[in-house]
Amino acid sequence: MSYSTGGEHKSLDVYNSPQGEGVYVLLWHGVGPDARGEVAPLARDIAASGPTVLVPDWRSDTPDMGRAHLTDSLRFAREFAGASGRLVVAGWSAGAGAALGVALDPGFCDGPPPAAVVGIAGGYRRPARTTGAILLDALGGAAARVPVRLVHGTRDAAVPVESSRELHEALLAQGWDASLSEPVTDHAGVLGCVYDPGAGRCVQAADAAVRAVGRATAEVVAAVARPA
Repeated sequence: MSYSTGGEHKSLDVYNSPQGEGVYVLLWHGVGPDARGEVAPLARDIAASGPTVLVPDWRSDTPDMGRAHLTDSLRFAREFAGASGRLVVAGWSAGAGAALGVALDPGFCDGPPPAAVVGIAGGYRRPARTTGAILLDALGGAAARVPVRLVHGTRDAAVPVESSRELHEALLAQGWDASLSEPVTDHAGVLGCVYDPGAGRCVQAADAAVRAVGRATAEVVAAVARPA
């Protein structure tokens, strides 16, 4: 499908769940222009566990660092899910910070907060590409404290796991419902992927152990998406 943003339309993939539970996940990729394919393996694994997954393209190299694309894809996801749908916002790498920003800014995008957010291998000392706020400085201002789930590989050389550990400790100290999973893998492995230098992007891993890590990440997302 596509969503409208400014004067253009950007591509968006929908991974329909065979279970049709009325539960939806908006999944944002990381830095890179229109790189929705990098999170495709994770999106398929999430959908296999119940939620319908929406994966939009967005560009991190725009003057606003992708904010308009992220905002408009969130609006699209809200409309797609409908008033009765349960929407979780998740993101990987730079998309993780963008997702957490949505939870921390109650007025963002003129809509209700998501049911939960999931940050995968994110750096949280940087301004969120959705709101511009530095996440660790904005925790106390959130009006609606939604569940937060974090996943970060202990062998991540691109964004060290200490980033998620610091955020997790801060969330717990302020009374948030938060958890952190630390698989023994790297920045791409949390997706069930490996980095392909020739392609210049992450691609689905052939190794069964790496794919199992991706499925475990998917289950973290699916579990928090399911109604209590």
